[in-house]
Amino acid sequence: MKLINLAAVALLAGLLNSCSSIPPVAVNGTVSATSVEATEITLAASYANLAERGGKVFQLDPKLSTVRIYVFRAGSAARLGHNHVLSAPTFSGFVYVPDGASAAARFDLAFRLDQLEIDKPEFRAALGGAFSSVISPEMIASTREHMLGAENMQAEQYPLVRIHALQITGESPRFAAKVRVEMHGQAREMWLPLRVEGLPDRVTAAGSLVLRQSDFGIKPYSVFGGLMAVQDEVVIEFNLVGGK
Repeated sequence: MKLINLAAVALLAGLLNSCSSIPPVAVNGTVSATSVEATEITLAASYANLAERGGKVFQLDPKLSTVRIYVFRAGSAARLGHNHVLSAPTFSGFVYVPDGASAAARFDLAFRLDQLEIDKPEFRAALGGAFSSVISPEMIASTREHMLGAENMQAEQYPLVRIHALQITGESPRFAAKVRVEMHGQAREMWLPLRVEGLPDRVTAAGSLVLRQSDFGIKPYSVFGGLMAVQDEVVIEFNLVGGK
């Protein structure tokens, strides 16, 4: 997903409302239908608007950042299955750091499920333990088909995952962020711990959250009556680096 330059969309900022946060798209827990491209443009224009109000806006760099999703095996024959690590090689994201209180700070991260890389050997090796097994290309292809396909996350129909900060509390470098997670056409709110460092010239934001697939209307993968399956809970872990 190509990152959008702030300068290229600054003119769009005037078309947005004057609220300093990103306009919500969730109504009664359901996310309105917007394209991935439209989300990118909206994010960039919104943060261009924030930059005009003072403070600093940092555009996140996928080449320096990591976004990982951990999926865990389940079922009575779980020992025959594998844990999985999915990674987002590209994404769109911004961080806004105001001149004043941290409560006005914001960040957004958006990535595509259909662009996720699955079980890269170097990522599995670095985790060790229950992730250390080597998975063949054929097994990776099968995992993609089952996990992201029509019977599970439906990545073709719902490609976008977006994490939007609604509220940030705490003091540098430790914060708590209330975020809205949009996935599979649903939106849910939750709190997560956040570590922010590197200011004022750049920003590094690290955090993690646990999602239950069923909370977003997703049926966790399962075959043979649950003999082999994946756990409902998945972990999203991110370490984001951005510059001005």
